[in-house]
Amino acid sequence: MSDQINLGGTFTVTGTNFSVNRVGYGAMQLAGPHAFGPPKDRAAAVAVLQEAVATGINHIDTSDYYGPHVTNQIIKEALHPYKDNLVIVTKVGARRGHDGSWIMDSSRQCLIGGVHDNLRNLSLDALDVVNLRVGGFTTPTDGSIEEPFTVLAELQRQGLIRHLGLSNVTSAQLAEAQKIAPVVGIQNFYNIANRSDDSFIAALAAQGIAYVPFFPLGGFTPLQSSTLDAAAKALDATPMQVALAWLLQRAPNMLLIPGTSSVAHLRENIAAANLKLPPEILEGLNAIAIVAAER
Repeated sequence: MSDQINLGGTFTVTGTNFSVNRVGYGAMQLAGPHAFGPPKDRAAAVAVLQEAVATGINHIDTSDYYGPHVTNQIIKEALHPYKDNLVIVTKVGARRGHDGSWIMDSSRQCLIGGVHDNLRNLSLDALDVVNLRVGGFTTPTDGSIEEPFTVLAELQRQGLIRHLGLSNVTSAQLAEAQKIAPVVGIQNFYNIANRSDDSFIAALAAQGIAYVPFFPLGGFTPLQSSTLDAAAKALDATPMQVALAWLLQRAPNMLLIPGTSSVAHLRENIAAANLKLPPEILEGLNAIAIVAAER
């Protein structure tokens, strides 16, 4: 089945032994509202994961603070024992309050506890990739990340983590981290209307480092644009499919992790890889960020 489905081609991350299809899956929406508590329909969440892997998706993004614990437990239920080529990427650097609040926490205790929580709930002996999540909700915050990244590097040397990545960081923070251990991927806020990382993405591509945009469709407030709507109509697609296709054409190191709790929506997201955006439509789409910045 996967041989017949276009998942945007593959990307081989420098310094690793795995190659992933460029369309992956983000598991955040498998938990309850705002990634807190259990889902309304656990069986449906299991079905989405199983369909994703059946279509050839081999890159799943998660975190044990989704739920907390819930999302990883559902991944284990749906997919364990895991396929040999499945790459599960998780993140640490935050925890959840009893009220569902997001609490940034890069303390040694939180990082070590987070890695062990991920291992236990996913039923793994080692995590493929662990991203250190820093900064604000969508915007990086300047400052040293040496101390928390060093903790993850220690866990990597212990064999608990295979590869390290970063989330919500600046280019300077990447350079700081690379003095400690290799970095295989960056997860930052980026989409067709929010393009402050354009030059960063090009620099990462030159190094063979993956770039994974979070909130690729605008986050909790979906992208709204008459230009995007017009492009979708011309291409007989949905606006979200066009936004995903734009990302795939933006850079070869761009890996997508759109999330959904619906099998039908999953299939729509995957179909975006078949869209080829002609130059005249690309020109209009590229101008969306300019309009958004002027508002």
